[in-house]
Amino acid sequence: MTTSSSTFDVAVEPAFDFLSPEYAELFVGSAATAFQHPLWLHSLYTKLAFHAGAEPLVIVARRRATGALAMVLPLLRIRRGPIRTVEFADLRVSDYLAPVCSPEVFSDLLRDADACAEIRGLVRPFDLLRMTKLPDGRLAIENLLAAPRRVVMDTNAYATVLVAPFEQWRTSALERSYQKELAKKYRQLQRKGALTFSCCDDSASVRDALDVMRKFRGPRFQSQGDGDLLQRPEYYDFYSDVAVRGLGSFVRLYAMKMDDQVIAAVLGLCHQSSFLVIMSAFDIDGYKSQSLGALMFEQVARDCIERGDRMLDFTIGDEPYKRLFGAQPSPMWTVTEAGSTIGAISLFALKQAPWLKLAAKRMAEFRLSPTRTSTPTR
Repeated sequence: MTTSSSTFDVAVEPAFDFLSPEYAELFVGSAATAFQHPLWLHSLYTKLAFHAGAEPLVIVARRRATGALAMVLPLLRIRRGPIRTVEFADLRVSDYLAPVCSPEVFSDLLRDADACAEIRGLVRPFDLLRMTKLPDGRLAIENLLAAPRRVVMDTNAYATVLVAPFEQWRTSALERSYQKELAKKYRQLQRKGALTFSCCDDSASVRDALDVMRKFRGPRFQSQGDGDLLQRPEYYDFYSDVAVRGLGSFVRLYAMKMDDQVIAAVLGLCHQSSFLVIMSAFDIDGYKSQSLGALMFEQVARDCIERGDRMLDFTIGDEPYKRLFGAQPSPMWTVTEAGSTIGAISLFALKQAPWLKLAAKRMAEFRLSPTRTSTPTR
């Protein structure tokens, strides 16, 4: 039941400092995901929002008695054609979206009628409210915003539980025939030259690996919409900034080399003993029969286990290879609400006609490009 306890002060802070000590402290004690990490959101708002024509809508709740930071809701206002949308700070790079606060504080906010009313007022006006990629119901954003109940998305996230030692995980997660196949291909790969696998440990190696990833991914995704995000300067700048700043703590960039040349790379985030894969690239043309991707993920799993990680998270997308590594699906959720007649018409059309949904996605991608799926192109 909601009461008017007036425990919180709520405001929009468009210039909120995500690198501040108070946000770092809030994030550590929150139920947020890796995609609300200080470095990630700082770079998203500073590197991508302007190019997308997005207006920062950072809603901040503070304890009235002390001024202490209690919750941050990192949102954006984006106009897509005639539609004014409000959504989480995503811009096609984030896989999991959530308010930044603890479950206990979130419950306190829901009991504060004045705070809830303030938040709902600050979110408006909009034609369409879109809260996608919600991983679970721990922080029910729909209750905070008085929006309709969440519905399941048409794609899942996948993660595999890691156990030590590596051999035990490999035996339990991979089919025996697949283990033998990968072992055979790894031996074949070793015979081609000096094969190494490592985690980048300086900014120069990070940028070298990202350059190679961009080269490998360009032709691969050329036929998908407007191609690979890494080909676009603002997105390359975003990923480079996050990778270099977070190296050794928040980010790992793995590279497999043949005779000192990168032939495969995996970029991911470290959060709460999990490694979240966000981008990968492989020299498919040069090693067509070696299953470079599978061999690379096997080595990534080995390194994660040796570091003490408990989860290898392949994030959003229903690609079949994830199940080969014992990854299990988890549903993803979305909350949508119309705030105007044109928003209601758009929402109805999106729900009724799949081809219109695809058209809307294309329009969104067009809006993000200053010159002219989210997750699938990553």
